Amino acid sequence: MKFVVGIGMVLFVLIVLYLLAIMPRMFCRADRKPFLQVLYAHRGLHDNQSDAPENSMKAFRRAVEAGFGIELDVQLTKDKVPVVFHDFSLKRICGAEGKVKDYTFEQLQQFSLCGTEEKIPKLEAFLRMVSGRVPLIIEYKIAALDVEVCRLADKLLQNYKGLYCIESFNPMGVLWYRKNRKHIMRGQLADSFRREKNSSYPAPLLAALHYMLFNFLTKPDFIAYHHKYHRDLSRSLCRNLYRSTAVAWTIRSQEELDKRKKDFDMFIFENFVPAQGVQSP
Repeated sequence: MKFVVGIGMVLFVLIVLYLLAIMPRMFCRADRKPFLQVLYAHRGLHDNQSDAPENSMKAFRRAVEAGFGIELDVQLTKDKVPVVFHDFSLKRICGAEGKVKDYTFEQLQQFSLCGTEEKIPKLEAFLRMVSGRVPLIIEYKIAALDVEVCRLADKLLQNYKGLYCIESFNPMGVLWYRKNRKHIMRGQLADSFRREKNSSYPAPLLAALHYMLFNFLTKPDFIAYHHKYHRDLSRSLCRNLYRSTAVAWTIRSQEELDKRKKDFDMFIFENFVPAQGVQSP
C-alpha cells in the first residue's frame, strides 16, 4: 500500500512540475486584440515559381496591397546586418554555397531569389516599405545560443511605428524579449519534433522543445504550432488550460483554414489566397 501511495505521490509531483514548466505568461500579458483579425502571409504573399519569391520585397508588397499581415524571417549577415531570409543555407533559394552569416550584406546582393530580379532585403528596408500598414510576425532565426540578432533587430524596431510581435523556435530568443522588451508580444514556435524526425538535435533536447518545457523561463504570450498536430498535449494545455493565444502554421488551403478556426486564434498561410485578409470578429 505504501508503495502505491509513494508512486502516486511521485506521479502527482511530476504532473505539477510539467504543468509549471509549460506555463506561458499568465499575468500582464501583451494585448493580443490588434493581431487577431488579420491573416498572415507566410514569408509574404509569395510564389517561388513567379517573380515574387518568398521573403522578397515584391511578395511583401503584394501582401500589404491585399490587406494581409506578414510573417517574415530575420537573421544576421557576416557584417551584422539584419536581413530577411528563412534558411540558414543559401542553397535552396539562391542556389549558392554557404550560409547567410558567411557573407556581408553587399556580398549577398550578388545572389538572386529563385532566379528572379529580387534580392535578399534588409530588415530596415522592409520596415520602411510596410510603414505600419499591416501587422507583422517577426521570426528570429537563431541557430544556437547567440541572440545578437534580437538586439540588433530591436534597434530598428524601436523606431518602427507599426504593430509587430516576435517569435522563435529557439527559446533563447523568446527569453531575450522577456528580459529586455516585456511589453512586446512574444511567441514560442514549436512543432511535433519527435514525429517529424527532421532535426540533428539530441533526442532529449527535441523532447523538451516538443513539449515546450522551457516556457517557465521564457513565458511566451502565444504558442505558434504546426496546425497538423493541434492535438499535441502541451499545445492543447497552453490553449485550453492557460488560455494562451494559439497561432497556426502553416495553413495551405482554404479547407485547412476552415477546419482549424476552432483550434487557433491567429493563422499563417501559404500557397493560396484566403477568402479575405481580415477575419470576421
